[in-house]
Amino acid sequence: MFKKILYPTDFSDVSKKAIDYIKQLRESGSDKIIVLHVFDQRNMQAIEQYASWNSLEIEKKIMDDSEQGLKVIEDEFKKSGFKVKTIIKRGIPLQEILKAEEEEDISVIVIGSHGKSNLEEMFLGSVSEKVARRCKSPVLIIKR
Repeated sequence: MFKKILYPTDFSDVSKKAIDYIKQLRESGSDKIIVLHVFDQRNMQAIEQYASWNSLEIEKKIMDDSEQGLKVIEDEFKKSGFKVKTIIKRGIPLQEILKAEEEEDISVIVIGSHGKSNLEEMFLGSVSEKVARRCKSPVLIIKR
């Protein structure tokens, strides 16, 4: 039923909690996972505008850390028998998740209910809520 899973992650605790739920989907026939991490370009724009640090060095560090985080997740899913594709994008999370859903022909999206930016979510609404409203695929939202 859910052959191909899209798993957007920001490496938050609730995002990591979703991994256990995804592993359970393996038993029901899921065999492919697209692990997507979106570095929110709005954060980088704020750093570039207001920080005195070298923004290119900061972005490189963030991307390197993201690659390492994705590698750990990829290895964990492979041990459970999944075929895994990892993607890192710089953009707006909602837009990149919706693009990945379309481009990768996703069966289900598994996403954490709250990410790292809880303050932003209070004012703008969570990414998971927006994904659930706008995507075409079923969405499994993992609560804290």
